[in-house]
Amino acid sequence: MRYTNSTDEITADMLKDFFVGWPKPPNAETHLKLLQNSSKVVLALDENVNQVIGFITAISDGVLSAYIPFLEVLPAYKNQGIGKELVERMLKELDHIYMIDLCCDDDVVPFYDKFGMIKSNGMLVRNYQWQSGVWNE
Repeated sequence: MRYTNSTDEITADMLKDFFVGWPKPPNAETHLKLLQNSSKVVLALDENVNQVIGFITAISDGVLSAYIPFLEVLPAYKNQGIGKELVERMLKELDHIYMIDLCCDDDVVPFYDKFGMIKSNGMLVRNYQWQSGVWNE
């Protein structure tokens, strides 16, 4: 297992089986693009199979605010501490930022509680027709 903050060596072929349960998941090329366009990224790689097995991203102004839109670990690698390590590494990357926000489902609030995060209210818009990240489908 290796962790990296760089997408330089990552190809779309290394991004398989993510976005479990999404009705219209992004394809691997779109997934790579979202990783490359993020302000910060931490990737977990299984070098034995040359695959990304977990990732976390952040979007930030680099001064006061950051938002963590994605944390995902492949199902076969869950409950091994990988998600915890990804969050810890990302929070370290963002430790100079005043506010770090994320939205999550109620069932994962206890996971984020462990990092000292506090529950808050939020508002959002979901344009499900664009969920795959492809605008001309």
